[in-house]
Amino acid sequence: MKMRQRILISVGLLLVPGLLLGQRISKVGTTAAPFLNIGVGARPIAMGGAYVSVAEDATALFWNVAGIARLPGNQVLLDHADWIADINFDYAGLIMNLGELGVFGLTFTSLSMGDMERTTEFEPDGNGELFSAGSFAIGVSYARNLTDRFSIGFTGKYISEKIMNSSARGLAIDIGTLYTTPFYGMKLGMSISNFGTKMQMTGRDMLVQYDIDPIRHGNNAALNANLETDQYELPLMFRVGVSVDVLQAVAGQRLLLAVDALHPNDNVESLNLGAEYSFEDLVFLRLGYKRLFSRDSEEGLTAGAGLRYRFLSNLGVRLDYAFQSFGRLNNVNRFTFLIYF
Repeated sequence: MKMRQRILISVGLLLVPGLLLGQRISKVGTTAAPFLNIGVGARPIAMGGAYVSVAEDATALFWNVAGIARLPGNQVLLDHADWIADINFDYAGLIMNLGELGVFGLTFTSLSMGDMERTTEFEPDGNGELFSAGSFAIGVSYARNLTDRFSIGFTGKYISEKIMNSSARGLAIDIGTLYTTPFYGMKLGMSISNFGTKMQMTGRDMLVQYDIDPIRHGNNAALNANLETDQYELPLMFRVGVSVDVLQAVAGQRLLLAVDALHPNDNVESLNLGAEYSFEDLVFLRLGYKRLFSRDSEEGLTAGAGLRYRFLSNLGVRLDYAFQSFGRLNNVNRFTFLIYF
């Protein structure tokens, strides 16, 4: 009876963030560097992205940097995904626990694609000239436990996007907090991601020749001029979430339920839901749903699994896999390799 009550109470509290949903105006495509909002790690993705309050491994560098303060040792994370439209997404993270000095982290995010042939209005099938496009971000993180229940963390990021001979650069910070409540070990998490400068394209592709007075004869019809693009904001994201293990009384097993409420500056609010069952902290099964209540979203069901192998008590590896549905777009398979030492 107590177990049933615990599950009902926990599920009820997990749904509370849904009350935060209100904005229904979409501003998709109005920000720069949208790759910054691509989720990291097969485990969080398989849990539907409901991870801001879980944040208990190196993927916390993306979801909630405060979570790295809870890690007892060091970790290395390697994440790869064959993203939609033949795009490659890669992420690498390093966490170093320096004891009383706190926990530091380094991250590198890359979005890349193969060379493409340039087309023009006069040569729609291509003119033989190849160009490339891509984006990357480098981050430095720091977090520490302020009490035995409350943690806080920060990340500073340098962001770059490039297409052909033009590029844009920006700076941003992430802020996260994590609190473990006395109520059945329930955790509350909050993060603000990508708060920073606007980005604007510059480069020699912006150089054009222009006739300032085309109706006048004899003037210079090929003056050099520079086009100026608008400045675009970064994809600011606010997350708040709650998670709880509803099988705390069952030895060797865990059923983690989590829900996140999302408030982006370039889309409507939505919910992420996730669950993870683990046996002896060795085998993991996960299920989730992304962007609940977000209209016109191609994201939805997620699922995955993981295996952990310990060489020693403080040395081991974990391999995670995630499947992510993208509706009319191709589904995405995700693999993450984690080393902890």
